[in-house]
Amino acid sequence: MNDSPEAGVDILADTITQTHAVLHARMRSAEACHPTRDRPRAAYSAADPFLASTSRHVAAVNAVLVPAALRHLGQRHRRARDFARQSRRLEVALVELKAKLYGSTFAVRRPWTSIWEEVERELAGTRDLELRLVDDLAGATSTDERGQLAQRLFRAERRVPTRPHPYLPHRGVPGRLARRVALRVDRFWDTAEGRMIPEPVRPHRSRDGRVTQYLLADPHLPG
Repeated sequence: MNDSPEAGVDILADTITQTHAVLHARMRSAEACHPTRDRPRAAYSAADPFLASTSRHVAAVNAVLVPAALRHLGQRHRRARDFARQSRRLEVALVELKAKLYGSTFAVRRPWTSIWEEVERELAGTRDLELRLVDDLAGATSTDERGQLAQRLFRAERRVPTRPHPYLPHRGVPGRLARRVALRVDRFWDTAEGRMIPEPVRPHRSRDGRVTQYLLADPHLPG
């Protein structure tokens, strides 16, 4: 396996770490935001970027990293299958958050603390599983190949659904077709609602490793 000269820098692992740092910050911002008399829709403005960016990232990982793991590590790779299941759990939590936010009768009696605890737990589980999946790929791919996967992940995040869809297929051809249809529906409603969709984290080489950046809470995000 021929690695590039910058073999110490794993762009894919850095990108996953940076993305989850951003998602966690958006989650905390949304959790802390409450509507006021002057800003009755403040909670929507804070929660929508978190919901959209988290939904897109999960869909993009299923579209790019899971197939890559199955290709490089075997069709029966356990963590690839585990990630599809974890995706559904996180998306169910996001659906509950959205339902509570918009006053659905199905979530009106559930306390906010319970909603946010579930979201935080499933987001953390997703992050940990993604990083283990990337570690698995590190043993079977070159640094350049993982850099290409990071770029593909970035491009995929810009063309996958912006809302959680836990009950649609996640893997294989059915998953690809389901994402395509859901994207068109989500784009229609995003436009109709004037919803703000943030840009995904762009992969780039960093002089600091992912662990250093994470511990310093300094993910070197583009401005």
